[in-house]
Order: sequence, then C-alpha cells, then structure tokens
Amino acid sequence: MQVKVYNTKAAEVGTVELNDSVFGVEYKEPLIHQAVVTYLANQRQGTKSALTRTEVRGGGIKPWRQKGTGRARQGSIRAPQWTKGGVVFAPKPRDFSKKINKKMKAQAFCSAISYKVANNELVVVDEIKLAEPKTKLVAEILKNFGFAKRTLLLVTGDSGDIVRAGANIERLTVTEATLANVYEIVVNANVIATKEAIKKIEEAYSL
Repeated sequence: MQVKVYNTKAAEVGTVELNDSVFGVEYKEPLIHQAVVTYLANQRQGTKSALTRTEVRGGGIKPWRQKGTGRARQGSIRAPQWTKGGVVFAPKPRDFSKKINKKMKAQAFCSAISYKVANNELVVVDEIKLAEPKTKLVAEILKNFGFAKRTLLLVTGDSGDIVRAGANIERLTVTEATLANVYEIVVNANVIATKEAIKKIEEAYSL
C-alpha cells in the first residue's frame, strides 16, 4: 500500500510504499492484549514486602490474663489487630514476569501498527532535522499536525537531539523504531514515523 509523506510543516511532499506483511496485517485483538499484558507484567518490580505476625519482633508474652480483666482476650501484642502488629497475608517479593514467544510478539506489533495505518493514525514524515535540540521545535511539529493527544514519535538511532528535545513534552514519547513495543503503539493515539524509521521497522519485522 502507499501512504502520503509529509514534511515537518504538515505539507504533503510525496508518497511511500509500505510493506503489506508489516503494515497490512489483520487486526488480532487477543494477541495484542496478550502482548500488552506481558509487557506491563514485566515492568513490575515485585519488591513489595511486609512482615507477618511470626516475623514481627516481640509479642512473645500474653499481654494480660485470659479472664477477669473486662477486656477482650489477647494472645500477643503483635497480632494483626494491634498497632505495630503483623500484616495478614503480608505481600512478599515475587516475580510477576510473563513470557511470549518472538513470533507472537512480532505478529502483535505488526497487527497493532497495521491498525494505526488502517485508521489514518500513522503519519510518515520525510525527515526531522532540528536546528538545535529545543523542546519548542518538537512541540511546533506536533502543533502543525494538530496532535493534541498522546503521540508516539518513531526515529532512528542517530536522532539523539530529537530524543532530548522531546523528553519534556508530557504527551509525547520518542522511541527508536526497532525498540518500539506493542504497548507504546496501543497507548498512543497517534504515531509519527520518519521514512528511515519505516525502513528499520520493515527490516526488523518483514516476513
């Protein structure tokens, strides 16, 4: 398929041919969902920890006798109902990571980015060159395209100035094309990719 190519001022300057095996893939929501869940699970540190009543220091002696005090019976001051007592079903460090095989991950990415193409949510620009790494210059590009929602900008590895300039824009995520993941494609309303970034994606995912 062919899509229009724009410059940074949102003016059409030509077209580019997209590889159908990458950008024309059937939409597979269950596969995309699995890839997103796996990604989010793998971001969890799993370091939360608290002490159970057996691990809290102290509380070995019964605080008062069983009967005759007029108070509720208690066996330890480290029981869960006491201040500084142990936690019921205390969280412990654990591994939340999930696995997804490479082919499924690649298919999910192609399916997600194909959905963006089909819904006119992917914009291809010929190149992005900044006179200097200034945030306002990147913000101006977003304004030219009328992107007010979350946007993903896909660039190549030699675009350090663009990465630095876009870092302070809250609604913008700048990612090297071959490092982009399904979650970033899904969570952002719009995707901007340079022609070089498109080539890198096709090299990485074409069958």
